[in-house]
Formats: sequence, C-alpha cells, structure tokens
Amino acid sequence: MTEEFNTTNDDLGESQDVGGVKIAVAQFGPGPNVAENVKTIQALVHAAADNGARLVILPEYSSVLGGKLGDWVFDYAEPLDGPFVEAMTDLAEECNIGIVVGMLEQSSDPSNKLPFNTAVAVLPGAGLVAKYRKVHLFDAFDYKESEWMQAGNPADAPEVFEIDGVVVGMQTCFDLRFPETTRELVDAGVHLVALIAEWISGPKKAHHWAALTSARAIENTVYLAAADQIPPIAVGMSRVISPLGETLIDMGQQMGVSIATVNVKAVEDARAQNPSLQLRRYSVTPRT
Repeated sequence: MTEEFNTTNDDLGESQDVGGVKIAVAQFGPGPNVAENVKTIQALVHAAADNGARLVILPEYSSVLGGKLGDWVFDYAEPLDGPFVEAMTDLAEECNIGIVVGMLEQSSDPSNKLPFNTAVAVLPGAGLVAKYRKVHLFDAFDYKESEWMQAGNPADAPEVFEIDGVVVGMQTCFDLRFPETTRELVDAGVHLVALIAEWISGPKKAHHWAALTSARAIENTVYLAAADQIPPIAVGMSRVISPLGETLIDMGQQMGVSIATVNVKAVEDARAQNPSLQLRRYSVTPRT
C-alpha cells in the first residue's frame, strides 16, 4: 500500500466552480485491523481537508475487512455510538470536514443478530447526521452477502444531510445496479449521491462500474461520487460524475484522494436542459 496521496482539483467551468463545494473521493484497501484502517482513514481525510475539501467519501467496509465474509463479522460489528463512529466524529471535528464512510453496524434485534452493512455520515459540530443500511445485498457473481449481513428496510425514508447548501444522500455498492435506489434519493431532494463500494474485481466488472455510475448520474441529472476499494479485491476507479455525465474524476487503482467541485447551479442547469425527471411517467414503490 503506497503512502502517496494523489490530489486533483478539477476545473469544471464557471457554472460549476462559482460558489461550488469541493468534495473528495478516497480509495484504499481496508484490512482486518481496525486501528490500522482508522490510521489510513485519518491520513486520507487530512489530505482531503488540506486541499480544501468540505466532504470526503470513503469505501464500503472501511472500518474492517477480514477477507471473505464469515464469523469474523460478529466480532467487529459495532453500534452507531461505538468507537469507530466516535473516531470518525473526532476526525471530522479535527479537520473541519464531513465524512461518509462504510462500517459494520451491530444489530440490536435479538431475533436477528446479523450485522448491517452501513454507511454513516458525520459532520463537524453535529456528529452522526445520517445513516444508510445497505438494501440490496450482494448475492450475485458467486457471492452471498446475505449469509452474513441483514438488509436495510427499503421502506425506510432516505436519510439525507446538507453541507454548504449541497444535499447529499447515500447508497452502497450493489445498489448501483438498481436504478430506483438512486431515484428515491433524487426524489428526496439530493444534489449529490455518495456511493460507498467494494466493487469486487472480475470479468467485465470495471466496465459495469464505469457504465452504471455514469448512467445513474445522467438519468437523474445529479452528481454521483463513488468511493471504491483498490485492487486486488476491488476495481478501484473511484469517480465523480457530473449531472450531464462528465467524468470529473477517475482515480485508477492506487490508494489516494481526488477532489472535484460540485455546484447546485450545475444540477439546476442540467435539469433545465434535460427535464427528464419532470417528464417521467413512473414512481418508485418499495417492495419488502
């Protein structure tokens, strides 16, 4: 794992730069040592903050990844008021930056002890402001996440948060293959979708990742910022896509941080040019 940090400040044009908010995607390969993962996260978040970012998005399972899912998940799952979220809250305060990051959330349900695959958002001065429990578990490509995780409730209202006027919603990895997941966030008013991922490597998977991240942004005229783990487990390629489908960031496969500027005006302009959200004839209805 390299200790170099790739920081990129993209020139996105006047409509996106003026009054815009810098957001960062950070990618790394978490391992089975929580303390080491937190140390890496701290370095990445400091790099983002030092380069002017107001929000940084980190991968799925950032708190810990002990290899293929198994009994180890019960040992590492934590409540939302546990030490990992506390460390992220302290880091947000220290760096004056918002953080979206993936963790294993301990279940409080005595009838189902499987943990949740959860994305949390913490803000300086506010602590934990939103959570998202992954709804679509990765039961595909010879993988069975549902054996070790329980899914979030699709009927739960989206939890969104705001930073510097940008409304942000969260989703996780396999959710990307289900367009209604993003559409529900857009219906809740988001300008930016923060996607955390461990997009597992395999034939055509990098192509799927690039195509689907772009599609979700274009069809919803919304920014999409996706933070993935790095190879060999995942494809890397953390990215930021504009509301008109421009690839503002594609990080490749190395650990690092990259920064783009997002702007509410750019979302409004995209929707004026392409009013597809107004023209649609179908709504999203959760299926439990």
